[in-house]
Amino acid sequence: MDHAAGFADLVARATALAARGGPTAVLGITGSPGAGKTTLAAALAAAVDGAVHVPMDGFHLADVALDALGRRDAKGAEDTFDVGGYIALLRRLRAAAEDVVYAPAFERDLEQPIAGAIAVPRGVRLVVTEGNYLLLQRGRWPEVAALLDEVWFCAPDPELRLHRLTARHVAFGKPPEVAAAWVAAVDEPNAALVEATRARADLVVGPDVLATIPR
Repeated sequence: MDHAAGFADLVARATALAARGGPTAVLGITGSPGAGKTTLAAALAAAVDGAVHVPMDGFHLADVALDALGRRDAKGAEDTFDVGGYIALLRRLRAAAEDVVYAPAFERDLEQPIAGAIAVPRGVRLVVTEGNYLLLQRGRWPEVAALLDEVWFCAPDPELRLHRLTARHVAFGKPPEVAAAWVAAVDEPNAALVEATRARADLVVGPDVLATIPR
């Protein structure tokens, strides 16, 4: 497992990944809820020529599906994503056989997935995808890891992560006490599951490096 010294090192490593053989490289960014995955993925996509950010969160099951499953109160858990759809998308992106592939996004204002929101044209050299469960070794999740050229694990200061996670829930409409309860009951059990996958990552991005990422 490697460690980076700063954001410039991450950009250089991602650029080298994009330059490898094959039509499209796929870099995975993982870590616990609130770890800074989206910030890092978006910054890399902006800094690396020919890169596109495609989040796993677009494969959240919609609330109507979660209601039918009785899992709306567990939204964000490993079984509340369409992992099969995510695997199929990653395969299409790696093949680079279509003029354009449209990927879903997740709209936080609505807390719902939005189909066909991200266009990935054939010439893209690097797809940066991020999500909690990229290295999980149960269910169909191992099929995800097999489709990623590298996986980096975001490991911020734990207290900062919790503060940022709670603040995000509040910013998107939860009252502070509801946000804190959700973090304790839902996000933190998920975080423990994700943290157990850290040793499988190719690179750990620690607090000092995460602090250098442009926002």
